[in-house]
Amino acid sequence: MTKTPDAPDTTVPGGTAVPVSAAALPELRRRVRAVLVATQILGGLGIATGVALAAVLATEVSGTDALAGLASTATVAGPALLAMPLAALMARRGRRAGLVLAYLLGALGAGIAVLGAVLGSFPVLLVGLVGFGAGSSANLAARFAAADLAEPDRRARAISTVVWATTIGAVLGPNIAAPAGRSVSGLGVPVAAGPFLWAAAVFVVSALVVALLLRPDPLLTARALAAAEGDGAADRPEDRSLRAGLRAVRESPQARIALVTVAASQTVMVSIMSMTPVALTHHGAGIELIGLVISVHIAGMYAFSPVMGWLSDRLGRLAVIGLAVGLLGFAALLAGTAGASHTRVAAGLFVLGLGWSAGLVSGSALLTDSVPQAARAAVQGLSDTVMNTAAGVGGLVAGVIVSQAGYGPLNAVAACLLLPMAALALRGALRRA
Repeated sequence: MTKTPDAPDTTVPGGTAVPVSAAALPELRRRVRAVLVATQILGGLGIATGVALAAVLATEVSGTDALAGLASTATVAGPALLAMPLAALMARRGRRAGLVLAYLLGALGAGIAVLGAVLGSFPVLLVGLVGFGAGSSANLAARFAAADLAEPDRRARAISTVVWATTIGAVLGPNIAAPAGRSVSGLGVPVAAGPFLWAAAVFVVSALVVALLLRPDPLLTARALAAAEGDGAADRPEDRSLRAGLRAVRESPQARIALVTVAASQTVMVSIMSMTPVALTHHGAGIELIGLVISVHIAGMYAFSPVMGWLSDRLGRLAVIGLAVGLLGFAALLAGTAGASHTRVAAGLFVLGLGWSAGLVSGSALLTDSVPQAARAAVQGLSDTVMNTAAGVGGLVAGVIVSQAGYGPLNAVAACLLLPMAALALRGALRRA
């Protein structure tokens, strides 16, 4: 490729040419953002449609509330198991290859979940839910794809814009769960499994959009631009390995704060949210009301993420992490003391979503800020692995707590998980003061 003053030789180490001039970079940022926004809407629709009834379907198939928490554990086990292989694939081949694979695995998992429901097999259902969770791996990884080409002082806002886009699909998802269920009533498929058929189709469309339109690849382009500017001249394949990612985290206190933040935020959110449909069912709520409450929760998760991104860029990442601790704690108090009040549960779930948004956006931005460019894909994969593994354990324990002690004690236990996050954020703030 010919080198010119306004079109540097942006050849990715490894030989992949990504010809992007400085003048073309703003347009590329807009195009990448548009594609990611579109797939977030679709992916959010598929994920939320299934997640709204995952615990209910698990209860129907297993015949007990105690195993309902395994549904949320399975859906976060998929991202936990896939995060590092996905990060390794992205480090070698770019974001596009990883996102397409994740969406296709999500579609396959959704189909297997439906098969498990038809057969009445709880193990098959769980296997399907693990695969279904891979679809959320794509939506999680997309937030880092948005940060690849963003200016450092606008990185949190870039992440939050893509997170926000999930609002549309995620809010619609739970509300179309009922018609999705009814649409399969004549096919011998349980009503609660219908949304997973719809989710499979949506994931396939998302994979096609990424494969066809996410070009050039944002991660490969960012790496090439860094090399052209001299920031990535020493970039080697070993610098992008898991070992390099672990070393980068060990060497950065800020990266460790970020890891704890995203893990704690996700665990608290998943633990409470996953068992809320079961708690509502015990107090007489039907599928439509459950869908509405989950929609309110998801609106809190995504609709205000641009505000969290703006605050993170303006006030600093640590300040918004502190805000996340306060919101998540207040949410646990509201939901845990709601009793039979559906309105109070909905309010608690809305605040829970806000707290998750604050933690995810600020933590993701801080993580990206805190490690070298070459190691970012590996560190981001490590972050998603830790986050989803912790949330998977939380979902499993949540089912046991609710079956043995109730929904209120679950919220109290979840609030205690915020203490390490608060302590580390405070320590980091005092170091900077």
